[in-house]
Amino acid sequence: MEEPSAAVARRTGVVDRAFSILAAFDERHAALSLTAIAGRAGLPINSALRIVRSLVGVGALERRDDGLYVVGLRLFEIAALAPRSQGIRRIAMPFLQDLHAVTEEHVLLTVREGDEAVLIERLSARGAGRVAYRVGGRLPLHGTGGGLVLLAHSPREVQEAMIAHADVDLTGPGRLAFPTGDELRRRLAAIRQEGSLVFAASAVDGMGTVAAPVFGRAREVVAAVSVVAPADKQVLEGLLPAVRVTARAVSGALEPRRPTAGWKSPLR
Repeated sequence: MEEPSAAVARRTGVVDRAFSILAAFDERHAALSLTAIAGRAGLPINSALRIVRSLVGVGALERRDDGLYVVGLRLFEIAALAPRSQGIRRIAMPFLQDLHAVTEEHVLLTVREGDEAVLIERLSARGAGRVAYRVGGRLPLHGTGGGLVLLAHSPREVQEAMIAHADVDLTGPGRLAFPTGDELRRRLAAIRQEGSLVFAASAVDGMGTVAAPVFGRAREVVAAVSVVAPADKQVLEGLLPAVRVTARAVSGALEPRRPTAGWKSPLR
């Protein structure tokens, strides 16, 4: 009979391998062959095949007619229950819609996951400039305006790790860049002092960012609201009051002692 500790270890190993397979999929690898999955997950082909078949069986993966695998709808249904994404998103949505209607630019809601910024909502106007951000996408915290606001309020060890790698190449649509750690450190201090961010330079696409923090029940920063617009400092500074009002409204809605029923947007 198998020892209980051995059985637990075996199950844990299977879970780890299953997640490594799911993590093989990303924005540039939305459909993968079994060989590609095994290679990206670092697994033998036979092990990958067994786990992929199990994931297909429960709907976490789907196999297309061409033999390639894609993320399954069941995984999306489960992910939609995550309170750190959908909970905040659901509460923030009315305020984000008001901000979107007023600015007619890209409105983003971002949360921190480790040393990355995860986009959990994006509203975009038809005439707004092109950006590459997608819901569920990840970037280094110092690679986006919303991420910088989250980084400014992150634990010190997270900040220091990002500062140590500030000169890492972040070139790509919508990604910010800092040539030195000292510049990034000064930027984070300014965000904490001013309570918001106006960043009028992008590494590639000529877009800038205005961002402000969203506070949770314990006054910790749980998300960031940002607007991405053409990198004209005067235009971006004009958007700042609306972004701040929206972030404060979302913060208030997250606090149960401050109900927002009947709230009328000052942006309209």
